Amino acid sequence: MARRRIKADIGWAAVRAVQTAPDSVAADLATAVRFLLEELAEVAPGNSVEVRVPPLGATQCIEGPRHTRGTPPNVVEMTPETWFAVATGSLKWNDAVAAGKVSASGTRADLSEVLPLLN
Repeated sequence: MARRRIKADIGWAAVRAVQTAPDSVAADLATAVRFLLEELAEVAPGNSVEVRVPPLGATQCIEGPRHTRGTPPNVVEMTPETWFAVATGSLKWNDAVAAGKVSASGTRADLSEVLPLLN
């Protein structure tokens, strides 16, 4: 189970705030991005893929071999705005990858099976 740092009511409020006002304060986007990373770790627990959203956060997810040193073999990286969009479903994973908005390396780095987090 993922270690939660952001309470669900605060996290979902930040997600709704960004969805309704995309130019909302940076703090709302930061909270929403971090909360959605926590949600990903909850929905797809594991340690085989590292999802990085610099400078706001990172998480590990997807079951499989665990890495212990150096750069993990499966890494996904994107901007906070792109992460928010793919996590909430306003941008499809495959479209984000095709547009070069996502850097994904490794055999397990395809998150299309677990995204979007919102239906």
